[in-house]
Amino acid sequence: MRVVLFEIGGFAVHSYGLIVGLAVLLALGVAYSLTSNTIYQKHVFDSFFYAIVAAIIGARVWHVFFFQWGYYSNHLSEIFKIWNGGISIMGAVIGGAGGIAVYTWRKKLIFWEFADQLAPAVVLGQALGRIACFLNGDAFGSPTNSGYGIVYPEGTMAFDRYGAQPLWPAEVWEGQWDLVIFALLMILRNRRLPAGIPFLMYSILYALGRFMLEYLRGDSPRYALQWTAGQWTSAGLILGSLVLAGYFCIRHRQGLRMKPDMQ
Repeated sequence: MRVVLFEIGGFAVHSYGLIVGLAVLLALGVAYSLTSNTIYQKHVFDSFFYAIVAAIIGARVWHVFFFQWGYYSNHLSEIFKIWNGGISIMGAVIGGAGGIAVYTWRKKLIFWEFADQLAPAVVLGQALGRIACFLNGDAFGSPTNSGYGIVYPEGTMAFDRYGAQPLWPAEVWEGQWDLVIFALLMILRNRRLPAGIPFLMYSILYALGRFMLEYLRGDSPRYALQWTAGQWTSAGLILGSLVLAGYFCIRHRQGLRMKPDMQ
């Protein structure tokens, strides 16, 4: 658990930036592999610029306005200083999806088909990204009030907040949950599902796990119903995804019923 992994010529290599960079490259490589033999493989790298720019914007907006507005409302000049840290993976996913939507609209592609292909790669990247949080000592849990838990070292945000108390391994468990989702999506890749369902399954499963783990988080303010911003975002994602999934399933069944009459 090291905020700074090593130094090269006086330049500090931070664990968070390095691991997140590797996570992005891994997700990109996996996405390219998973889209082999499809029309979408050639679009993986072309769409990357749209996705990464929108993801960075979404990650910062979510962090500032939904997770830490109490701080930034009193430090407006800090909002654009993203190099000081402060991004949200939920905002990154939503923003990245928006970037892909813009790309598919411009290229006249089907967004949901492309999103289905990308979903396993995205959640695998998220799993690796949580290792970055662990090494950096952020996205930490609340005190376990027992001998069980992670004790973060000095120099981490977790130590600054709770000292040497054992904390719930919230970010570790979230990374493990992401790996479970990745495995499930890979198992379902050969199943003939309506377009959009695999991506919506990823959205629902990730949001469900995040909602539950937020009860253990110790770094987020709580709002109505004592829910964190992450829980409110997760609830919105689950509800919206369920509505869309229901619509896609109904439309798919209606299409199947119409086919015999068209022959």
